[in-house]
Amino acid sequence: MGLRRAIQKLKLRYGSQATVVNTLRQMGVRVGDGCRIYTSNFGTEPWLIRIGNRVCISNDVTFVNHGLVWPFEDKYDSLTRFGKIEIGDNCQVGIRATILPGVTIGDNSIVGACSVITKDVPPGVVVAGNPARVICSVAEYEQKCLAGHIDIPRDPEAARKVLERHFWGDGA
Repeated sequence: MGLRRAIQKLKLRYGSQATVVNTLRQMGVRVGDGCRIYTSNFGTEPWLIRIGNRVCISNDVTFVNHGLVWPFEDKYDSLTRFGKIEIGDNCQVGIRATILPGVTIGDNSIVGACSVITKDVPPGVVVAGNPARVICSVAEYEQKCLAGHIDIPRDPEAARKVLERHFWGDGA
């Protein structure tokens, strides 16, 4: 890895969100407004990635922009397989998900943790698994989230006490 790439990785891993977005744009990734990006795994063709507005990309998400052609290398002089990756507006991609080439994730969708996205994700759905499949609509997921909501204070120590009491019953 060259020095330039090493510096980019450090900025992506340890920089502020403004630094992360600026670094990604310098690498060629098209990033919309209001995004939170916590991964540094943008592959060897970052210019083939577009991320919409208000998107959250969790830790260790991997973008793969090229396919596997090694078994055919002896048959063809220059066989390649590349694909763009596009994430629509207002999406969230869970921790350690892998997004393969040629995939579009529709607006207002959620990708579950550790999912492998092998094909397009429709707008307004939650997908999960390997390969990822539709689990429910975002509206249904919202209702599940509301049903499990715990009202916690903003103060971290007070929040800890509320959560301990809720889950352990004794606050200790």
